[in-house]
Amino acid sequence: MKIAITGSRGFIGGSFGRYAAAAGHEVLGISRSAQPEPDWPGEHVHGDSLHSDLSAAFRTWHPEAVLHAAGGASVSDSLADPLEDFRASAMTLANTIDSLRRAGIAPVLLIPSSAAVYGNPASLPVAETAAAAPISPYGFHKAACELLGREAAECMGLKVVVCRLFSVYGPRQRRLLVWEVYRQLAGDASMVELQGTGSETRDFLHVADVSVALLALAQHAARGCAVVNVASGTETSVGQLVEEMKRVSDMDKMLMCRGTPRPGDPRHWEADITRLRQLVPGWHPRPLRDGLAETVAQWQGHG
Repeated sequence: MKIAITGSRGFIGGSFGRYAAAAGHEVLGISRSAQPEPDWPGEHVHGDSLHSDLSAAFRTWHPEAVLHAAGGASVSDSLADPLEDFRASAMTLANTIDSLRRAGIAPVLLIPSSAAVYGNPASLPVAETAAAAPISPYGFHKAACELLGREAAECMGLKVVVCRLFSVYGPRQRRLLVWEVYRQLAGDASMVELQGTGSETRDFLHVADVSVALLALAQHAARGCAVVNVASGTETSVGQLVEEMKRVSDMDKMLMCRGTPRPGDPRHWEADITRLRQLVPGWHPRPLRDGLAETVAQWQGHG
């Protein structure tokens, strides 16, 4: 399969591109940088998903699937600058979709959305049929991206898969909760200090398992717009995460929680992955401890 990836220098896009290439697929990276990363395993073109006309690249490459991995990935950034987050999320997708229209091709379009569209779910595990109730600009903008995906399916005839990612982590990530816990464990401070109570829960999934799911969903996409939770289906508290990080890193510090919720963050997340298991037979993501051990080993320079 020929796969084009916008935002190929980012965490999700870069990780997926390397996985797909290792699995024998051809990949084209599209990024704002003139050059790909040194270990990028495919072709690369310079293109800004917000401002550039990508139709020539799409027409020349003629991908069978496109992963739109460009865009923002931070609730806090979206609160600080909602308009910029809208541009990064919705406008880059709108431009990518219109570039496909101008190119005259209809590949499978994978749209990484977020559990942020659910906000604080009324019950867990939360299924794709739950009402969207975002509580941050980031969540609202991901919901807007999902609507653009429906437009692409219904008005352009694309096969679209909206992938609602939960809490993704992995070795190339240098932000968000797992990285922040590691950074503080490895740093000079005497304790790990986090906002919230430590009882907040998340559904963690290693980026390699995200890549497995994305590739399978691209290969078996049907006409229309499908919405799929991409997660482990396991609820883990922030306090439990810190304990696991301490075990796999062999570093021990006290956890101090300020008790102040982070604006825009939900209290609890756990995905219903029934639909994912139907679409990706044999779905068995790695246990959190194993994924954290792999990630921390690479951060520590041992893997």
